[in-house]
Amino acid sequence: MDTAFYSVLTFMMCCRFDDLAEQQEFLPHKTGAKKEIHFTDVSFEGKTSFGMSVFNLSNAIMGSGILGLAFAMSNTGIILFITLLVFIAIVSAYSIHLLLRSAGVVGIRAYEQLGMRAFGPPGKLLAACVITVHNIGAMSSYLFIVKSELPLVIQAFLGKHENTGEWFLNGNYLIIIVSIGIILPLALMKHLGYLGYTSGFSLTCMVFFLISVIYKKFNISCPLDDPHHNITPIVDMHTVENGTFCEAKLFTMNSQPVIYFFLILTAYTIPILAFAFVCHPEVLPIYTELRNATKKRMQNVANISILAMFIMYLLTALFGYLTFFGAVESELLHTYSRVDPLDVLILCVRLAVLVAVTLTVPVVLFPIRRALLQIFFPDQPFHWARHVIIAFSLIFVVNLLVIFVPTIRDIFGLIGATSAPSLIFILPGIFYVRIVPKEQEPLLSRPKIQAACFAALGFLFMVMSLSFIITDWVTGESRSGGGH
Repeated sequence: MDTAFYSVLTFMMCCRFDDLAEQQEFLPHKTGAKKEIHFTDVSFEGKTSFGMSVFNLSNAIMGSGILGLAFAMSNTGIILFITLLVFIAIVSAYSIHLLLRSAGVVGIRAYEQLGMRAFGPPGKLLAACVITVHNIGAMSSYLFIVKSELPLVIQAFLGKHENTGEWFLNGNYLIIIVSIGIILPLALMKHLGYLGYTSGFSLTCMVFFLISVIYKKFNISCPLDDPHHNITPIVDMHTVENGTFCEAKLFTMNSQPVIYFFLILTAYTIPILAFAFVCHPEVLPIYTELRNATKKRMQNVANISILAMFIMYLLTALFGYLTFFGAVESELLHTYSRVDPLDVLILCVRLAVLVAVTLTVPVVLFPIRRALLQIFFPDQPFHWARHVIIAFSLIFVVNLLVIFVPTIRDIFGLIGATSAPSLIFILPGIFYVRIVPKEQEPLLSRPKIQAACFAALGFLFMVMSLSFIITDWVTGESRSGGGH
């Protein structure tokens, strides 16, 4: 009798503990280790270290946009540029917080599956399309740099003063060689974590670029006075004569109406800076492969990466601007080359930048492949043939785009005005509002109101940017002053 009684009592206590555990799973703001293991991809054990994850995410953030930040500072002034840069960095960190929070609630670490959980198949398709379009644009921008800069580097190292038409000075051939010899083998890696070493080397190249920009600040006088490549006359000579040309501007209104300046700011400068911090398609794949992955640990990876890139962006923009002031061009390396085309240090910097952008392409390719797999093969296990075919096809398409499209600046502007606000502002905000249960956070709670306003802000930026870009196309003008 006693045995039966204790058996029943033990059974009831076990059931009670199970009920409590089940309730504990849905407690709001619970961030303990128990909740973190409930992911659909828990069978995959992340093996990438914290440091390698920082390298990969930093490399995903770092892009060709760093070459245009000094020009952006010349258009906004130092104070306004720093303010905007701080704003975008904080916004990016908050956006990643929304993604990680949504992923933790539903146990999914795939951007496309978050779209599926939030809005069904249309949401999944939308997320996959935005990621694919944005990353193909980014890959194309990197290969455009290879196409335009690598022939000049080879030409300079060979001591040639002009392109004499040899095949090894043809940018189209060079991007094919680089794609097959370097990008494709790295893109065939099974896991993104393996690229941590190449990402670290890529970041080292960009640090060398930054050090060179700082060094050149103290070796180039202003106004620029080069007998072969006179840059100063491209600006208003009155500013040179009265001494204001070589003065740093804290705020720059360019003698234009306030409304026009505001449109320039919201339609071009902010999207360009936002594009410089877009890494969101890579966040969840890196989170999946992170060793001992928790939301807090991944947020620390994101915060360190964003802070490192913020410092690098700020120093590059500041010293580039303080070197050339009003003569800085939309592509910083072009300005250095016009001072002295055969400067050995600048040639090495060009080569370092080429290495950096080349090694970034495989990192950017991984989220596109994952998006395509989520759309066309959602429940299929890993297969090498599928893995290789998708990588080869993506690189082939991007090569065709870079070879046959003569100028892709406007296409990049259109992609940047739509995909960057979508990935940073709109999708994380609306996913958070839709995914986090009302039991945890009511619709009118402060976090959800913040997320909704966040998405609305991104939509506002998108509409203004697209409106201004379309106006430029219709009127045949180019107010942006530079490319991507």
